[in-house]
Amino acid sequence: MKFSAILCGCGAMSKGWLRAIASNPLLADSITIVGLVDLSRETAEKLAAEFDLEGAVIGSDLSDVMAATKADLVFDIVIPAARYDVVSTALKAGCHVLSEKPMAASLAEGAALVNLAAETGRIHAVIQNRRFISGVRRLRRFVDSGAIGELTGIHCDFFLAPHFGGFREEMDNVLLLDMAIHTFDAARYVADRKPLAVYCVERNPKGSWYRHGASANAIFEFSDIVFTYRGSWCAEGERTSWESQWRLVGSKGMLTWDGEESFKATVAGEEPGLLRGHAAVNVPGPQHDEETHGHASVIADFIAAIGTGRRPETVNSDNIRSLAMVFGAIESAKTGKRVEISA
Repeated sequence: MKFSAILCGCGAMSKGWLRAIASNPLLADSITIVGLVDLSRETAEKLAAEFDLEGAVIGSDLSDVMAATKADLVFDIVIPAARYDVVSTALKAGCHVLSEKPMAASLAEGAALVNLAAETGRIHAVIQNRRFISGVRRLRRFVDSGAIGELTGIHCDFFLAPHFGGFREEMDNVLLLDMAIHTFDAARYVADRKPLAVYCVERNPKGSWYRHGASANAIFEFSDIVFTYRGSWCAEGERTSWESQWRLVGSKGMLTWDGEESFKATVAGEEPGLLRGHAAVNVPGPQHDEETHGHASVIADFIAAIGTGRRPETVNSDNIRSLAMVFGAIESAKTGKRVEISA
């Protein structure tokens, strides 16, 4: 099938989407960008020139561009505060929508978009690209194999110091809302369980160049496991991976992943005495390579879902649970209390 698409939001993030489409022959052949929407016409025109999209209709109003192009899809790459208006406008016009994360600026707006997608019969999914990488797919495959027994805990550390400039440095809850959602969503995928509750402490440490919430420590309860997250976006010095450092603990052993190339899995050994030692076990690669290409894999899953009628993996009715983890953590940080997650 061939689809015409409008790209709404033509800033730096949009380039990653366009490169992902161009990198995948099936996507490049099936998707034609027919419209570009941005508040700045100059920004849209520069993007069109860089990616040979001079034939696309350019405008600042999504409704006008949809009317002019009769597009099938909207790729929503706007800032979170504008997401609800963009997605709801596109769904009501009959377009399927793939959004940047987070899927909404509040849990109430997220729930409204879930209902609207159901009412319109359109698909709204979220580009949780971090779960579509080799490392995260390997984690899930390894857990499912039972090699370390029953999963009992997931523990992630995230410590970096990026100096973005721009809107992130002015955001509330910047780490939880803009970055931690990647790790939260990946942990939910690896655990294959629904989040039930969270307790979180959020700070803006001394020396932070962000206005608010550059670090957070959270404990999430799933049905029978605990997921802990320790993170900072203003941690100068030796950094972790952007994908976090992971430790999965099971009833028979554990797996560690540095977020890059290093995997190490061990199970209990048979040495006598207080500590039994450990024995190494193999960590196989991902089962499906086509699921490991980040943005391109999410977009391909979205396109395939439209063609087959199935639900994409990151459909809004599922992804709202990752959003609920974020807003549950934010509420807990504000109140100082354990917060139940109901999504």
